[in-house]
Amino acid sequence: MQKRDQSKLGGASGGSAAPAAKRGRPFGSGTNYAAAVAAALGGDSAAPSVLLGPSLQVHSAFAEQNNKRIVLALQSGLKSELTWALNALTLLSFKEKDDIRKDATPLAKIPGVLDALLQVIDDWREIALPRVLTKAPRMRLLGMNTAVTGFGNGYETGDSAPHPGTGSGSTNEEVSAQKSTAKSRPSGWWFEEDGLFNLDEEGRAEKQLCAVAASNIIRNFSFMADNEIAMSQSRHCLETMFQCLEDNITEDEELVTNALETIMNLGPLIDLQMFLPSKPFIMTPKRVVQVVMAMLGSPVKAWQCAAAELFGRLILNPDNETFLQSFGQQIYRRLVDMMSIPSADAQAAAIGALYNFAEINMDCRLKLASERWAIDRLLKVIRAPHPVPEICRKATLILENLVLEPQNKPLLLAYENAFADMLLSDTRYSDTFARILFELTSRPSSKVASARGIWGM
Repeated sequence: MQKRDQSKLGGASGGSAAPAAKRGRPFGSGTNYAAAVAAALGGDSAAPSVLLGPSLQVHSAFAEQNNKRIVLALQSGLKSELTWALNALTLLSFKEKDDIRKDATPLAKIPGVLDALLQVIDDWREIALPRVLTKAPRMRLLGMNTAVTGFGNGYETGDSAPHPGTGSGSTNEEVSAQKSTAKSRPSGWWFEEDGLFNLDEEGRAEKQLCAVAASNIIRNFSFMADNEIAMSQSRHCLETMFQCLEDNITEDEELVTNALETIMNLGPLIDLQMFLPSKPFIMTPKRVVQVVMAMLGSPVKAWQCAAAELFGRLILNPDNETFLQSFGQQIYRRLVDMMSIPSADAQAAAIGALYNFAEINMDCRLKLASERWAIDRLLKVIRAPHPVPEICRKATLILENLVLEPQNKPLLLAYENAFADMLLSDTRYSDTFARILFELTSRPSSKVASARGIWGM
């Protein structure tokens, strides 16, 4: 059996296979966008309409000559400067093998830009409203006991009592009672009111567009090998991305997708131990795993597949085993359920993750084998067969890993006839099923196995 040999700086998807491919394609990798980039790089043409701003011209030494200006533009918050910086970084972060941009600019050549981009996302999250806005009824405190509240007719307090200084009918007792009521308010009562300087709908839409563009640039940077170590060691970057995943129900869907794919690209290098000193940060290792678990149960199929792949890549780091194994049973159950989805992508993501988990230790193999329908669905994927032969090969290797544990043999003996049928009917994996049958019959490890081998039960 091929055991895991993966260092912290590796990016393999399992065993000693080649480094895992990045998920998806960078933003704007189509032919239309390539022509648009060519026009933008030509020097005389305006930038295409797919970009955020009106015009942009980029040359080869742009990053070195304008790195400070880009960072200052992102930090300024000015619409024109922010638009210019996001357009420039969109092109500088673009990388496509067969396209016009052969080499994208690594983050090392633009120091400080990652934190500046994250600040753009954080600024949007400070003022973001959920996609489905529901205003819960609550008592208004600002302007209480006054004739005019300052919020208009829609926010009247309903108190018909006149202001103490405007009406002749108010007595000293009423004034003292109102003063005592005001003093009894909690110290943070103003935080319960709506902000007086909130942006209008147009301003929020522009802020949201900038945040999505910033997340897309960060995602594009995560495709580059030169940026992987720096980004995977940035707690600010990972925490912002995980917070976007945590708010996937209310957050912008494109922002969540970019955050998920960024983390997935950095998965083999992420060390969850960096979240152990929780203060002054928010995320902890347990909370991070719970966030990914929530994405694994998301109704969006693409998010499910990405979360499954992320689990498979996180487990490649031995330091993450402790945090992931505490949720092992829940993870295995969900991955086994994903194998029943009639989707090649979902089955591939689930089996890829289970393949990595099955190579960890005995505890993982015992829990996976005891999971209901796990073996049935692995056999179903092989019999179908899956469109990608590599997925079928990994499914057979999972079964081989499970049978190597003596405590799993009574469970797998119930499928001895199915293994024999696969041995005789499918020559591609006959060697693997031959080894499985050999392990099942040559060294019986229990009374049930002995009785079955002797009496043919």
